[in-house]
This record gives sequence, C-alpha cells and structure tokens, in this order.
Amino acid sequence: MIPNPFEQAPIVWRPTPEWIEQANLTRFMRKHGIASLESLRQRATQDPVWFWDSVMEDLSWPFTVPYHATLDLSDGIAWPRFFVGGQTNLAMAAVDRHAVGAMADKVAVISHPELGAVKMLTYRQLYDQANQLAAQLIKIGVGLGDVVGVYLPMTGEAVVAMLAIAKVGAIFLPIFSGYGADALRIRLEDANAKVLICADGMTRRGKSLPMKAIADQAVSELSGQIEHMIVVQKTHQEVPWAPSRDLWWHNLVGGELVPDQTRIVDSETPLMVIYTSGTTGKPKGAVHTHTGFPVKCTQDLQHSFDFKASDILFWFTDMGWMMGPFMVYGGLITGATIVLYDGTPDWPDPQVLWRLLDEHRVTVFGISPTVIRALMVYGTEPLAPYTFDSLRILGSSGEPWNPDPWDWFFTHVGHQRCPIVNYSGGTEISGGILAASAVEAQKPCAFSGPIPGMAAVVLDDQGNSVTRRVGELAITVPWPGMTRGFLHDRERYLDSYWRRFPGVWVHGDFAYIDAEGFWYILGRSDDTMKLAGKRVGPAEIESILVSHPQVAEAAAIGVPHPVKGEALVCFVVLLDPKPPAEELVHLVESSMGKALKPSKIIVVDELPKTRNGKIVRRAIKARYLGQPLGDISAIENLAALESIHMEMSRDS
Repeated sequence: MIPNPFEQAPIVWRPTPEWIEQANLTRFMRKHGIASLESLRQRATQDPVWFWDSVMEDLSWPFTVPYHATLDLSDGIAWPRFFVGGQTNLAMAAVDRHAVGAMADKVAVISHPELGAVKMLTYRQLYDQANQLAAQLIKIGVGLGDVVGVYLPMTGEAVVAMLAIAKVGAIFLPIFSGYGADALRIRLEDANAKVLICADGMTRRGKSLPMKAIADQAVSELSGQIEHMIVVQKTHQEVPWAPSRDLWWHNLVGGELVPDQTRIVDSETPLMVIYTSGTTGKPKGAVHTHTGFPVKCTQDLQHSFDFKASDILFWFTDMGWMMGPFMVYGGLITGATIVLYDGTPDWPDPQVLWRLLDEHRVTVFGISPTVIRALMVYGTEPLAPYTFDSLRILGSSGEPWNPDPWDWFFTHVGHQRCPIVNYSGGTEISGGILAASAVEAQKPCAFSGPIPGMAAVVLDDQGNSVTRRVGELAITVPWPGMTRGFLHDRERYLDSYWRRFPGVWVHGDFAYIDAEGFWYILGRSDDTMKLAGKRVGPAEIESILVSHPQVAEAAAIGVPHPVKGEALVCFVVLLDPKPPAEELVHLVESSMGKALKPSKIIVVDELPKTRNGKIVRRAIKARYLGQPLGDISAIENLAALESIHMEMSRDS
C-alpha cells in the first residue's frame, strides 16, 4: 500500500466558537440532544427514519396530506420509497410558500449574462411567471408524467421553466446548453420528451451561437415526437420557425396573472430525469422524485455548507449538470438568493468571476478544482481589486483537489478565513456523500467525513470496511435522494451500483480514510491505476506534477504493459518557459518511487473536460490506446482529443 500523500497535511482552518454557535447543525443537534457531529452521523446511520423525519420537520416541508411511513423497503434496498403517502409538490416548497408576506419582494434569482443587463426576479415574480408558464403548458397538453426538455443557458427563464414543469406534475429534463444536435436528440428521444424549451441562441466569448437551429436539427430526427417548442428570445438572431409547433416564450409569460397552477402529487412522483455520461453506450437517465433530489440537496446545503435564508449562493455550473438544479432547488427551498452566470470564467477578462462575487455580495461560492487551476494561470493580479468581504463559505465539486490549487483558492479567494466545503457525490446521489463540513476542522483537499444521513464506508476487495487503505467508496443505508433507477434500464442501474456486494451501493470512487479520520477521494475506480502491484489514484500523480511551477494542468492514466501490468503515462499542459519532460519524470519518481516512474510525459495544449471542469480521463486513455471513445457528448472541448492524437503522432 502507498500511503496517501495528503495524510501528513496540517489542519489549516478551524471554526471559532462563535462560528459553531450560530451554525445550522448546532441548532439541529441541540434540538435533538446530540453532543457531536460524529454522534449525529452514527445515529442517522442507525436510525434513518428518525433522521429523515427530523430533516423534513427542520425544512418545514409542506404536505397537504402527511406521509404515513418514512421509509418502505418492501421492494428491496435498491428501490426504497420515502415519505410514503405524502401529498406535496416541489414548487410548494421552493416558491409558493415564499411568494406571500415578507418574503414576496425578496430577490430570488439574479441572472448575470456574459453580455447585457443583469436581471432579477423576486419570489413573487418567480411565482407569477411559473404559474403563467404552467397554465400554458397545460393548454398545450402537458400533464402528469409528461417530459419537458429544457435546453437553456443559465438564465432566469430556466428557473421559471423548471418550477412550472414541477407545478403541472410533468418531468423536468435539464440539458447542457453546449450540446450539439446528436447529444440533444439522444436525450430527448430516450426520455420521450413531449415539449422542448430552448433559446434562440446564447453568447460565448462575445459571439452569438445558435441553439434553436441545433434544436430544430435534433427534433427533425424524432418523427414528430416533440409536439411544441417554446423559444426564449436571448440573442434576437433570426431563427427557423414552424408555426404549428413553435411558440415564443414572451407571448406565454409576462402577461395577465393566472391563479396558482400547482398540482398536488404523491411524494414519489418523478420530478426530474437528469442524464450522466456513460463510459460506453448511451447516457444514463437518473430518475428523481419531488421529495428526493430537492430534500437531499437542501439538507446538504444547510448541514454541510451552513447555508441560510440570508445567504446569496453562486455556483459556477450549467443547468445540465447536477450542480445547476442543486443550486436552484436548495437555494430556493431555503428562501435564499441564487446567482446564475451565463458565460465563461475568463471572458471578457480573467476578472469576470471575481468581479461578480463582489458585485452581487455573494456569500457562498462554488466552483470546480479544474476551473481554479485554469484561473491560476492568470496569477493573483486579477483578484487584487476585489475584497470578497461578503464571502463566508467556499465550495468545490467535480474532481479531487491538488494541494497547490486548493491552497490558492483558500488563500487568495477565501483569505484563509473561509472554509472550503469540499463536496463529492453525484447525479445519482442528488448531492454529496462526503463533505468538508463548515463546522469541522479542515485539511487541504480532504473531507471531514460523511454528510449526516449518508452511511458511507470504504471497502476492500472482499467487502470489509477499512481505514488507512485505499478501497471502494460505498453506502450501506438508503437515503431520499438516491435515484429511483435509470430510465428504461433497470438492469443497468443494478449492475452499476448494487451487484458488487449484496445490499451495498458501490459508488465507483476509490477513497481513503487517514489516521485522523479525514477522508479523501482518489478518483474514479475506472481511472485508478495498478502500478507495480500498487493501487494509485490519478490525483496522487497529478498533484505532484502540478506542484511544478510550470505545469498548469495534468492527467495521469494507466496503460497496459507486458511486464508491469500497467505503466504510467502523464499528459501535461505547460506554461512558458517549458520544463523538459525528463524533469517531470524525475519529479514523480522522486516523490512516488522508482517503481512508479512515468513511462512517458506527453505535452498537450489542453485536456478534454466537461463544462463543469471534470477532466475526462477515460477519453484520454481511449484516445491514447486507439479504443472507442464511448459517450463524449459531455466534453466541451473535443479539439483536445485531437490535440492528444497529434502529439502522440508527433512523439511516435
């Protein structure tokens, strides 16, 4: 076993007594007579019925008919039913109850475009517009269980749409705004969507890009499946128009007010189908319910991020990724303000995100480690004009951290006073499994432990719970936010999570618990390498490489070797002046040992990533080995794969 390289890292942040005193978790634990967070974790694992009852009470979740059973496992642990018999609707919790009284005029959504004016919606305006759109959806035949695709940039209309869809009992299908026609068509077809809401276009780096034309191409191949397309006018570009099918958003929303359109549904009614990319084959549609995804993400925000109604939340993401709905549902259910940014993180200049934080007085800011690594290239000068004095919590998700970027974020954005809530879970989880809780001490790159309600363990190859050994991250008790399977693919869901060890959800991440009880994610199981007989996560190698001052980014993969089994190949994005590859080989060798010396360092211009910043190592490996790439629809910069191919050809 190779010791985790982060294990000797010092604790760099501790909450003050005053911080702990005002925390949501402190209030929650005192209410239930629990002395410590570790005790809460244990009780939540041992008595999930008590815990989730307590969470629903704490959230004041609105039911028109109370549920009669918290948890029903009669169909087995892989198919739980939560809050059985409860009658409710996500929209009641997220907007309806806030649209009256003192909350009505509070700003709910701040929409900050790359170009153009910032727009705001109060809770009352959000409620009115969601009802107007809901009424129009009903008029065109959308009802209970119908699927409505939403192919929009990060704008206020996207929030209105997802609430209106919930109101009528339909199913929200979020689709990444950067997808091309094939990726869009695959998701619409698999989900059997009836209506698509899209924009005429969007702007990226100052250029107007088509969305309606892409949507038309995708829909044209669906043999009339899409009955209506509702189009939001964002760029005012000319678009193709089908009069019998297409409708302008501004003709449906913003006119005469209509009565409340919220339809009361059962707790287990599907709310959303959100797709995750498959390694091979088609993407997987994770099904989530009205009291599944929104309850879990709100509990995570309030317990792990200490998120309150007075906060202003901004997560740099897209609505097609989990963190988009996470921000919307969790932020609005809490009664807070959310900020949507529709643009890239370094255009028109590398100050754009830092300027936004101060301009909107953001208090909770989330971003991926990969985006931080990309912004570090510009140095600290772009941050100099901004105080970030409103910030109190930083958040991160998407990938494991490397120490240097973590420290840069902590020091230069958080000014060493804001904790970084490192957060890891997934689309199928509805949020996190592990978090660096805002009320516990923090080490760089680490998690302080499982989020309350998540019965997480690290298992060896025989299914035994282990510490100080690399193993599979697993969950032993169900939770409300777990996906209710993959759409149309029951067996794939069971194969993905439940068939490794009976009755245990195996998540597909390798994890490690150090001697002090801090947890680490070392990468996806299928990204993890076995070098010289030792299991090594890519983050371990990549952290060493990016510690070199001239390495901007790195990706490590294992490739077949006739003697060693696997050999280490590293891809790096370099700054000028560029160090020779031999220097980087020696850096890894001196840190990890001769047996783990890279067989090759390949310099590339960029690494393939999703828009939320995940490096797609499996695609790098497939490209390197000349194997099928699988589903690459989530990769935003496909040219990076061609760059890898060209560098390999040049190298050979």
